[in-house]
Amino acid sequence: MTGLVALVLVAVPVTWSIGRHVVTIAHEGSHGVAALLSGRRLAGIRLHSDTSGLTVSRGRPTGPGMVATAAAGYVGPGLLGLGAAYLLRERHALAVLWLAVLLLGLLLLQIRNFYGLYAVLVAGLGVFAVSWWADEQLQSWVAYAGTWFLLLAAPRPVLELQAQRRRGRARTSDADTLARLTRVPGLVWVGVFLLVTVGCLVLGAGWLLARAR
Repeated sequence: MTGLVALVLVAVPVTWSIGRHVVTIAHEGSHGVAALLSGRRLAGIRLHSDTSGLTVSRGRPTGPGMVATAAAGYVGPGLLGLGAAYLLRERHALAVLWLAVLLLGLLLLQIRNFYGLYAVLVAGLGVFAVSWWADEQLQSWVAYAGTWFLLLAAPRPVLELQAQRRRGRARTSDADTLARLTRVPGLVWVGVFLLVTVGCLVLGAGWLLARAR
């Protein structure tokens, strides 16, 4: 049931226009985590009402750290969904919610614009309210629905990215940035993003469906 709800949220344009903000939060947050883990200095994150975002980090403009930072965005939502699916497979639904609250709280410290503060606060307070006041059944439902949403939603921005690239509207995209950094064509990077996100979906869905039996 939660998987079907998440599928509707991803497939229907009206609900996707809202849910896309959640994917952007995960996308930009993943850039930020990759920047910190690779030794770069995170200078701030901006989230915009049109579902775009920007993560600024400082350090060498080339090299493995910059490549890892640029590559993390599109695969981040799928990897987060996969991690949540693993926790649910191990029957830790509440841990999924508390981890989401923790990550959103850390992200809030790096937000540098008003809309970004609003979006992350709404998401964080919503998850916190469920984790603190809701009964166990509702907590489990929200954890499963959120996990399914991340898994199902992750490939869609990759497909949208390639559609924009075909029209020449994404010359500063992560894939094209990676192409300039690595000399590997942007289309190959789009393929990598798609392979990772679809792989996370297949593996994570398998864990969730096995847990539901």
